Amino acid sequence: MQTIAIIGCGAIGEAVAGYLAEYDDVVIGAAIIEPGMESRARDLFGQDVEIAHSVDDLAAPIDLAADCAGHPALRQHGEAVLFLGINLISVSSGALADADLYDRLAAAARSGGSQLRVVSGAIGALDALSAASIGSLAKVTYRGRKPPQGWRGSPAETKLDLDTLSEATVHFSGSARNAALEYPKNANVAASVALAGIGFDDTRVELIADPDAARNIHEIVAEGDFGRFEFRIEGRSLPDNPRSSAITAMSVVREILSPASPIVI
Repeated sequence: MQTIAIIGCGAIGEAVAGYLAEYDDVVIGAAIIEPGMESRARDLFGQDVEIAHSVDDLAAPIDLAADCAGHPALRQHGEAVLFLGINLISVSSGALADADLYDRLAAAARSGGSQLRVVSGAIGALDALSAASIGSLAKVTYRGRKPPQGWRGSPAETKLDLDTLSEATVHFSGSARNAALEYPKNANVAASVALAGIGFDDTRVELIADPDAARNIHEIVAEGDFGRFEFRIEGRSLPDNPRSSAITAMSVVREILSPASPIVI
């Protein structure tokens, strides 16, 4: 039996809890949340779950922590979790564009003998991209295309009139590092592509608002010693959060279940 702590009780945390309810060998033993969210956390995770505001407050031991709450949560809780020797799964790859945070998390993991495992999230083909990086990668480009409402709460609102947009429009073009720092709620995929491939500064990113897009669309184009590949996925968003793809929550669950699986792909 694996006992996990869920960090956050938003749309992703809710979806993760729903999927995990189907498995008998994983139990959500704790929720690490912001003050004032206790009632929602109990509704999502059950009345027996331990509620805490930091990992240091937990009374019972946990085997694994899953960050489902975004960049601020990784910054707030990541070091403490890793320093205690607890492996941490995170959806917040974009936060690692902050070089100082990256170094602090890596140091905490080394000190605690633990590991930060960034899930694939809304994108696929990261296994192929990571394998290709063992050789020489000449070029990696990521394009993120969403309906205008999917860019609400991002800098796209200051660059475009999202209510009246009539054609697909690029509102960001630059490095994965800048994309992740400027669009912390929207550009985790860009960061994951960068981490798997040629890094934050050499990975090129385009972010597009498209009124004709019915779903969130992610594309990777990579070239190198291995050859060339293109990958495209059209993801459905979570009902309570149009910025997040449903497969993001599924990727968290897959990572939670992997250590207990006899054969892993």
